Amino acid sequence: TIILALAGCGHALPQLPNFDAATWRADPYACRNLRRKAVPILVLNKEKLYESRANDVTALLGQPDEEELRAGTEKVYYYYLEPGTQCQPPHARSGAACLSLRFGPLGTVTEVLTDPLTPKAE
Repeated sequence: TIILALAGCGHALPQLPNFDAATWRADPYACRNLRRKAVPILVLNKEKLYESRANDVTALLGQPDEEELRAGTEKVYYYYLEPGTQCQPPHARSGAACLSLRFGPLGTVTEVLTDPLTPKAE
C-alpha cells in the first residue's frame, strides 16, 4: 500500500510550448550546440518542471549528460547547454553552462537551476 501511495506522488510533465524535445535529445553533452535555442523556452517554463517525476523528465530531455547521487535518495540530473570540454572523451565534467534538476526523496523535481548563457555571435 505504501508503494502505491508513493507511486502516485508527483505529476506528469506538462507540455512545454515551442520546446523541440527531439532536437534537444539529439544533442548529447550539447556538443552540436543545438540546445542553445531551447534555453529561453526552458527558462520561461522551468516552473512547469517542478514536481515532475524522473521518468517523465527523461522522456522529455533524454538521459542526463551527468547524474549525481546525493545523500539518501536524492539525485541531480545535469544537461549541458553549450559545447565545452565535456565534448572530449571521456566526457569529464566541465564548467560549461548547464541545466540541473534536483530530485527529492519522492523522485520528483524539487529544484531547477539554469546557468545563464552569455549571448555569442553566431
